[in-house]
Amino acid sequence: MTHTRTAVRGGLVITAADETHADVLIEDGRIVAVAATGSTVAESWNAERTIDATGKYVVPGGVDAHTHMDFPFGGTFSSDDFESGTRAAAWGGTTTIVDFAVQTKGHALREGLDRWHAKADAQCAIDYAFHMILSDVNEGTLKEMDILVEEGITSFKMFMAYPGVFYSDDGQILRAMQRTAANGGLTMMHAENGIAIDVLVEQALAAGRTDPRYHGEVRKALLEAEATHRAVQLARVAGSPLYVVHVSAEEAVAELATARDKGLPVFGETCPQYLFLSTDNLAEPDFGGAKYVCSTPLRPKEHQAALWRGLRTDDLQVVSTDHCPFCFVGQKELGRGDFSKIPNGMPGVEHRMDLLHQAVLDGHISRRRWIELACASPARMFGLYPKKGTLQPGSDADVVIYDPDAQQTLSAETHHMNVDYSAYEGKQITGQVETVLSRGETVIDRRTYAGRAGHGQYTPRGLCQLLD
Repeated sequence: MTHTRTAVRGGLVITAADETHADVLIEDGRIVAVAATGSTVAESWNAERTIDATGKYVVPGGVDAHTHMDFPFGGTFSSDDFESGTRAAAWGGTTTIVDFAVQTKGHALREGLDRWHAKADAQCAIDYAFHMILSDVNEGTLKEMDILVEEGITSFKMFMAYPGVFYSDDGQILRAMQRTAANGGLTMMHAENGIAIDVLVEQALAAGRTDPRYHGEVRKALLEAEATHRAVQLARVAGSPLYVVHVSAEEAVAELATARDKGLPVFGETCPQYLFLSTDNLAEPDFGGAKYVCSTPLRPKEHQAALWRGLRTDDLQVVSTDHCPFCFVGQKELGRGDFSKIPNGMPGVEHRMDLLHQAVLDGHISRRRWIELACASPARMFGLYPKKGTLQPGSDADVVIYDPDAQQTLSAETHHMNVDYSAYEGKQITGQVETVLSRGETVIDRRTYAGRAGHGQYTPRGLCQLLD
C-alpha cells in the first residue's frame, strides 16, 4: 500500500551534485522536499511513516540503462525474465532499467516493440523503459524510427558484430544515423568488427582452439577500437550523436577520448565485468571460463586502469551491466567443444551499485561520481532526468537507504538473479542496500523483499539531455 507521507530522516543524502545531511519528504510517490536534518523545516513535517537513515547513505535509485531480460541468443533465452530480473535489480538498489526490444529481420520495429511490451507488462517490480535494436535498416524501419522517438523510444542500437544475426553494414548504419540526426534520437553502437572476427573464429576452431579463452583472443581489442573509430566517423558524417555500449579496451577508450576532445557528441559506457574481471577468468579450467563469455569480451587486466581513468575524466559517462545471464548448466554448456556456441552474456544487474561503491572505497572514483555513473548520467543520457537519477522536489521517490559499512560476500548462494553461478563468487565487498523505495512504495524493507510484480511502470523517455 502507498503511505501518503513518508520522511527519510538522518541520512547522508548523496546525489551527483552534492552530499548533505538531510531529511527527505515523500508524498504520493514523489519527493516533495529535501531539508537539512534538524532544521525547522524538516522538524515541521508530519509524516505517517518515518524511515531512520542515521549512519546510512540516502541515494537515488540506480538506473541500469543496458539490460537484456528474456532475450533470445544462440538458440536459447537469457535466464532472467522481467519478473525475476527486476526483483534482483531492486535487491541491488536499481529502480529503473532500460531494456532492449528486438526487431527481427524482415519484420517491423513495432512488432518487436509490442512483443517486448507483452514480456514486461505486469511483470516488473521496478520501473522500466525500452531501447530499440535495429536488425534490418530499410525505408520502412527508417520511417518507424521517427514515430518511436515521438512515443518515447528515443534510442536505437545497432551492431557492427554478429553477421547474419544483428549485423548492420556501414551503409545501413549511416542511413539510421542520418535519421537520428533528424529526429533527435540517440544511436547506440555495439562496436566490434564482426566480419573480421568471424574469420578469426573460423581459423581458431579449425586449429583446434575451442576453449572459452579463445573467445577473448579472437575478439581482438584492435577490432573493438577499429569499429569504435568507424562508428565515430560515420556519426560525424551523419551529424548524429553516438553512444558506444560496453567499452572494454584501452584502445577503444582512446578513440572516444579523441572524439570528445574535438567536442563531438560521442559517449561511452562500460560495465562492472570489465572493471573487475579479466581474461584470467576466461581461462578458468574445466570449461569454467564459459561463465565469463560476453561480447565485447573480458580483456587482460592492464585495460582496467584505462577504463577507470575514462570514468574519472568523463570520457566514459555511464556504468551499465549489460545483464544477460545464461545458466552454466544447460546454457553455457552449449558451447563445450566450440567456444563460438557459448551464449554471450553475464549476470550483473544486482551487483552494479555495490561494486561501484567498492570502487569508491578502493579510491577509483568519488562518492558523487558513483551516483553520477549509476544514476544521474544514465538518466540524463536516456531522457529520464530529473524524474529518475536524483533526489529533488518533483523527482520520483526512487530512494535507496545504503549501509556503507555492511560487509557482504557475493555468491550464487545468496544472489537473487535467476542464474546458477556468480561472476563474483566469494568476492568480499563493503556496502549494502538496506531499504529501497520505488515511487514511494517499499520494494526492499531492511533486506526483506516487499515488492511485487506489476508495481513497475513503463516509462516513456525524452531525448538525450547531454547534448548542447
